[in-house]
Amino acid sequence: MYKKIMVPLDGSELAESVLPHVEALIKAFNIKVVILARVVEPTRYSRSGEDAFNAEDMEKWDASRKSSARDYLEKIAKRFKHEGTTVHCEVFVGKVTENLIDYAEQNIIDLIIMATHGRSGVSRWVLGSVADKLLRSASVPVLMIRAHGAKSEI
Repeated sequence: MYKKIMVPLDGSELAESVLPHVEALIKAFNIKVVILARVVEPTRYSRSGEDAFNAEDMEKWDASRKSSARDYLEKIAKRFKHEGTTVHCEVFVGKVTENLIDYAEQNIIDLIIMATHGRSGVSRWVLGSVADKLLRSASVPVLMIRAHGAKSEI
């Protein structure tokens, strides 16, 4: 049923709370491919003022952030040692939801599994919700795991 899953991670412990569930899915469904994904939003900069960074500096900064994101994913990938399962790390630069949806569609992902902060109401409206946007926009199933310790806002 599920042979290729994508796990978006943002570098937080809260996002990593999904990893035990990924382990369980690997065992239960004999998952063949796990893609750990992280999206780095590009640095915005101003061209005015004495302290403004130039475009070359910003490109170096973005490259450094992308490299750090890859290192992080590779560290997480080492946790998965299942025979018959391959773990890939993908780092994107751009808008989070759009990158994840495009990758899932272009690479025939069977399932996206991710932790959710469990925000609702005003905080969700103000902060936005990648999980909510993925759930509403992805053409593949999305399994959301409520992160341990996430507060309910009823």
